[in-house]
Amino acid sequence: MKKTKIDHYTDKEALDFHRHNKPGKIEISSSKNMTTKRDLALAYSPGVAAPVKAISENPEAAFDYTSKGNLVAVISNGSAILGMGNLGALASKPVMEGKAVLFKRFADIDSIDLEIDSEDPDEIIRSIKNFAPSFGGINLEDIAAPNCFIIEEKLKEILDIPVFHDDQHGTAIITTAALLNALDITKKKIDEVKIVVNGAGASAMACANLFKKSGVPQKNITMVDRKGVIYIGRENLNQWKSAHAIKTEDRTLTDAIKNADVFLGLSAKGALTKDMVKKMNDNPIIFACANPDPEIKPEEVEEVRDDAIIATGRSDYPNQVNNLIGFPYIFRGALDVRSKVINEEMKVAAAHAIANLAKDEVPDEVVAAMGGERPHYGKDYIIPSTFDPRLISVIPAAVAKAAINTGVARIKIKDFEQYKDQLKQRLDPTVTIMQGINTYIKKKQKKVVFADGEDENMLKAAIAFKNSNLGIPILVGKEDLIKKQIKKIGYNENFDLEIVNSKDSEKRERYVKYLFKKLQRQKGMLERDCDRLVRNDRVIWASCMVACQDADAMVTGNTRRYSSSLEKINKVVDPRAGEIMFGLNLIVNRGKTIFICDTSVIEYPDSNQLAEMAKSAARVVRLFGFDPKVAFLSHSTFGEPATDRTKRLSDAVEILKKDKVDFKFDGEMQPDVALEELYKELYPFSEIVGNSNVLIMPSQHSAAISYKMIKSMSRAKVIGPLLIGLGLPIEIAPLRTSTSEIINLASIAAFSADVIDYKKD
Repeated sequence: MKKTKIDHYTDKEALDFHRHNKPGKIEISSSKNMTTKRDLALAYSPGVAAPVKAISENPEAAFDYTSKGNLVAVISNGSAILGMGNLGALASKPVMEGKAVLFKRFADIDSIDLEIDSEDPDEIIRSIKNFAPSFGGINLEDIAAPNCFIIEEKLKEILDIPVFHDDQHGTAIITTAALLNALDITKKKIDEVKIVVNGAGASAMACANLFKKSGVPQKNITMVDRKGVIYIGRENLNQWKSAHAIKTEDRTLTDAIKNADVFLGLSAKGALTKDMVKKMNDNPIIFACANPDPEIKPEEVEEVRDDAIIATGRSDYPNQVNNLIGFPYIFRGALDVRSKVINEEMKVAAAHAIANLAKDEVPDEVVAAMGGERPHYGKDYIIPSTFDPRLISVIPAAVAKAAINTGVARIKIKDFEQYKDQLKQRLDPTVTIMQGINTYIKKKQKKVVFADGEDENMLKAAIAFKNSNLGIPILVGKEDLIKKQIKKIGYNENFDLEIVNSKDSEKRERYVKYLFKKLQRQKGMLERDCDRLVRNDRVIWASCMVACQDADAMVTGNTRRYSSSLEKINKVVDPRAGEIMFGLNLIVNRGKTIFICDTSVIEYPDSNQLAEMAKSAARVVRLFGFDPKVAFLSHSTFGEPATDRTKRLSDAVEILKKDKVDFKFDGEMQPDVALEELYKELYPFSEIVGNSNVLIMPSQHSAAISYKMIKSMSRAKVIGPLLIGLGLPIEIAPLRTSTSEIINLASIAAFSADVIDYKKD
C-alpha cells in the first residue's frame, strides 16, 4: 500500500491565492465579439428581440439561443460546509466558486454559484424554483440533512432540469463503482454480500440506495448511526432512516461487523478498529471514506489482514473515492441530451462506466498523462485516477445513453463515437501534459535549483514544489533574506528548505576550477575572473551546481531579462551535442495546441538553423505526446509573393526533404493557412495546411511578438519558453513570471533531467 505526501499550504498562501489578481475564482466573459456597434446591436437592442420572441413562442429555444444548455447553478446555504459545519451562506461561497471551477476545468461546463441565506427548506425551494429557468441543471452542495432530502425531492417534482445533490449521489456513484470492482476481484456475488454502512447522513443513505439499485438486497445492508444499528422497531427514527431499517439482533457496530464482507465508512476517524477488521469475512472490502482522517488507516488494516481491498477518500492512498470522478461528467452527459432529470438509471450507468474504465487496459496516451505509470486492475486499482483523460469521453456517453433509453432526454445523439471525440476536445491539454509530468517526477525526486531564491514568486514556487512532492528544491540566495521572505509568505522562518550561496567555500573552489577549465581560452579569462563570476552571480553559481552534479536541474529568470540569464548560463553550459539551441512555447487556446519557435534565442536563423529547429521541436513535441506537424511561417504562401526573406524558409523545407525526416512538414505559409481548415480546399496538395501544430517562425522577433500578443490579448494558456538544445536541464522564466508558471518550468526541467540523455554524442 503506497502512501504519498499530502500537499500543505499556509492560510496566508490560500488567502493570497483567492485574493490575487482578481478576488475570487470565477468571472464571466462574452462568448461573442463585442467590438463594433453592430455587435452590440445584435447582442442587445434591437437584435436581442429576435431570440426573445423565439423563446416566448417555444421555451425549448432557450437551449439554442442562450447559455442555458451549458449552465449549472451550484447552490448552498452553508449549513454543512466541507465537514466544518454550519458557517452560513456567505462563508460557503469560496467552496461553491471552487465547485464551479471544477465544472469548467473537468467538463467545460459553465457554472455560477448561488448562496441562499436561509435554513427554511420551503424558502430555499421557492428561491431555486423561481430562478431555475436560467439554468440547464442544479447542483446542490453542503446542505445539511434532512433538509437536503426535502429540497432535492421537491425540486425534482417541480423542475424539468436535472437536480443533483453531489454530497449524496456523487459519493454513491463512485462508491458503487468501487464496490462492483472489489466484488469482481474477490469473486463475491452482489446479491449475497453482507454490507455494514457506518454513518447515516445524506451520502451514506445515497450509497445504500444505489447499492440496492445495483443488486444488494435490503436485508443485507446494516446501517449504523451514532446511537447504533438502525433496526426495525427502533424508536424515534425519521422517515429517511426508517427506509434503511432491517430486522436484526445486532445493536452495535461491533455486532454488525462480524462476518461482514463490506464496510463502508462515512462517519468519523477511528470508528473501525483492528479487532473489528479481524472479525470480517475472508477478502474483506473496506471503504474508509471519512475525511481528512479515515475510520481506519490502510496500514492499520494491513497489520491484521493481508487479504483486504481498501479504499479511502484521500489522494495519498490507492483507490481514492473522489466525487470529482463523477459529477462534472454526469452533468456533461445530462446537459448534452437536455435531460429533464438525473435518474437512477443514469447514476447506475455512470457507476458501471467508471467501474469498467478501471478494468480496461490503460492506453499509452493515458500512461503519459499519468506520469508514465501504467496501473493494472486489481486490489490497488479499482477506481480510475481523477486525472484519467478518458473520463471525459466515457462517463458522459454512458449517462447520455441512459437518459435517452429511459425517455428523459429532449434530444438524441445519433453517433456516439463522434460524440466521444467531441468530448475529448473539451479537455485542456496543458492540464493533462503537466499532470503527466508532475506524476512522473514525483517518483524521481530530482534536486532542482531555484537560482533567484530571494524573489517572492521564485520562493513561493520552490515551497510549492516541495510541498507538492514534485522534487527537492534548492534555493540560491542570502539565508537571512530568504528566511524573512518565508516568514512573510506565512511559514515559520525555519521552514525546511536547503539554501546555498558562495559562502560554501568547498563548492566554490570546485565550481571555479570547473569554470576556469571551460573558459581559460576564451577572452583571456583568468582563474580570479572565474572566481568573481562564481562568487557574485547566482545564475553562474546555480548553473555550476547542475554542471558539477550537485543538482539535477535548474530554473532561473523572473528578475532579469531572458537574454541576460541565457548569456550567463552559456558561460557554464554548452549546447547539447548535435542540436541547435532555441526557445519553444506551448500555447493552448480554445482546445487547440500549438508550439511556436524560436521565441528567445536566435535572432535571424538561416535555412539550416530553421531545419534543425524543426527536427528538435518534433522530438520535444513527441515527448509531450503530440504527433508533430511542422509549418514554416511567413508573410507568403508557397512562393506568393516570393522574396529574398522567404527563400530561407523554402530552403529549410528542401533540407528536410533531403534528410527524409520522420515527421510531416511544409511551407512557407501564412499562419492562418497553417491553422485554419478552410484553406485545405485551396491547397489540397499539403497535409500541413489547416492541420499544423508546430510553427517555425522566420525570426525571433516575430516568434516572441506572436506568443506575447497571444498571451496578453487572449485567454490562451502558455507554457514556456522552454530552452531547447542546451546541454543541461535548465529553464529560464521570463520577467515577472507567475508562481504557477515557474513551477511548470521547474517540473519540466526535472522531467528533462530524467528523460533526456544529455551525455549523448
